[in-house]
Amino acid sequence: MLKDRMGRELTFGEVVSKVASRFYNYLADLGLFWLHLACFFPSHHVRRLLLRLGGAKIGRGSAIHMGCHFFSVKNLEIGQDSIIGQGAFLDGREALIIGNHTDVASEVLIYNSEHDINAEDFIAINAPVEVGDYVFIGPRAIILPGVKIGRGAVVAAGAVVTHDIPDFTIVGGVPAKTIGERKLVNPQYKLGRARWFQ
Repeated sequence: MLKDRMGRELTFGEVVSKVASRFYNYLADLGLFWLHLACFFPSHHVRRLLLRLGGAKIGRGSAIHMGCHFFSVKNLEIGQDSIIGQGAFLDGREALIIGNHTDVASEVLIYNSEHDINAEDFIAINAPVEVGDYVFIGPRAIILPGVKIGRGAVVAAGAVVTHDIPDFTIVGGVPAKTIGERKLVNPQYKLGRARWFQ
C-alpha cells in the first residue's frame, strides 16, 4: 500500500489522482518556464501577448516590465494604464486583480498563497488579492494573501501588508500601519507610456 508524505495510506483512486496531478504540474511548470523566459524579451507588446495567451487579462495601455515572475497567470487581471515594475512577483494561484492607473514598483511581491504554520501537514492556504485603481505600491513591498488595497492607497517601499488598506490611506512598515492620508482624493491622471527596453 502506498502512503503520502505524512505516512497516511492512500486508496487506489487517491494514487491515480496524485499521479495525474503531478504530471499536470510538470506540464504547467514547463509552460511557466517558457513564459518566464519570454518576460525577458525587450518588448512590452510581446510580453503582454504571451501573458494573454497564458490566460491573463491585461487592459489597454498596461505594461509589464522585464523580469516579472508568476506561479500562474490564469487568475491574473490587470486593468488599463497600469504598470508592473521590473522583477515584480505576481503569484496568481488565486484571483489577483490589479485596477486601472495603478503603479506596482520594481521587485514588489504579491502572494496569493501561504502555509498554515499550525497545520500538521503545513498545508497551503490560498486567498485572493485585490489592488484598487490609482494605487501606488513602492519598491520591495510585500502584499500577503487575502488583502484588499483600496482606491488611491499608497504602500511605502519595503512595507509588509497583512491586512486591508482603506481608500487613499498611506501605509508603511513591518507589518504595515497607517502613516498618513493621501491628499489627492479624486485622481484622474494617466501613467503614460512605458519605456521601450525595460
